[in-house]
Amino acid sequence: MSYSTSSSTYLREGPRVGLRPIRPADGPEFTARVRESRELHRPWLFPPDTLEEYEPYAAALAEGRLRAGFLVCELAGGAIAGFINVNNIVRGAFQCGALGYGAFAHAAGRGLLGEGLDLLLAHAFADTGLGLHRLEANVQPGNAASIALVRGRGFHLEGFSPDFLHVAGAWRDHERWAITAPTPS
Repeated sequence: MSYSTSSSTYLREGPRVGLRPIRPADGPEFTARVRESRELHRPWLFPPDTLEEYEPYAAALAEGRLRAGFLVCELAGGAIAGFINVNNIVRGAFQCGALGYGAFAHAAGRGLLGEGLDLLLAHAFADTGLGLHRLEANVQPGNAASIALVRGRGFHLEGFSPDFLHVAGAWRDHERWAITAPTPS
């Protein structure tokens, strides 16, 4: 697959990846990447793998008030390396969102999603970005790669929630990880 993206479409850029909003036009590549990554994602996540599932998913993420969706794209060629969603955004005194994320198989183990998550954190905590104060990641205890990802970005383990989320037909336990915006000096 060969895709190209103009650097002007990125909200933020790192050395190897750019972060940009998810778009309806990303459906064919996104769903193909999901299908290629089924073995990597199961049993942890189930992103949309057909255009019929992708369209309402992308539309809800593009709306941006209660959630926002981003793609982590390789700067060399623009291929989608992964996705990061900020779900359940609560404003007011809370200013918090819950993360959902995944790397695609061709990018797994290369540090691209980690670089993308660093960009997302900068965007989420910036007043010119999402303006959030706190982000949470709820991770199934057996998902070592996901735990390493958030731990490596400075998230702290806050607790354990039994039967927290319904995933793959059953209520699953999750560890609660969180990070807050850096305090201005």
